[in-house]
Amino acid sequence: MLRLFFALPCPPAIAVEIDAWRSHLAISGRPVPSANLHLTLAFLGDLPERALALLEALPPRLPLRDLAFDLQLDHLDCWHGGLLHLAPSQPPAGLLALASGLARLLDEAGLASEPRTYRPHLTLARDSCLPVQIGSPRFAWRAEELVLYRSEQGRYRSLATWPLG
Repeated sequence: MLRLFFALPCPPAIAVEIDAWRSHLAISGRPVPSANLHLTLAFLGDLPERALALLEALPPRLPLRDLAFDLQLDHLDCWHGGLLHLAPSQPPAGLLALASGLARLLDEAGLASEPRTYRPHLTLARDSCLPVQIGSPRFAWRAEELVLYRSEQGRYRSLATWPLG
């Protein structure tokens, strides 16, 4: 079984900036390693390895050329359960279209998708709480790549990528 998800990778330079900003917050809990920072589009959970071919065939069915967008993470929050995260205060239309398109294709393929409403976020720490904030967060990048990741022993490995735009 493989633990899989589709996500937008955080560019390495932005991950370094987020990590430096986060280190000044004195957050509690378990910080996500900067190499693992991403914005999940669809969490798939544990699937058999034979599902990879099906999953890799789904993104090309979306209008990926039309879905590049600028992503701005400017809101720090912590959900019940201790998930400290950054989120866009105004999710871009391209992000929402990409997430809903993936959800539709996963449903059509008979793969369980997240029943909750999609809330874009980049996880900073688990088992945490909202710290006293030092300034407003403002991290932005051009989302140009969709990635299928595998989670293995706390590290995320890219299995396939598709360009956006």
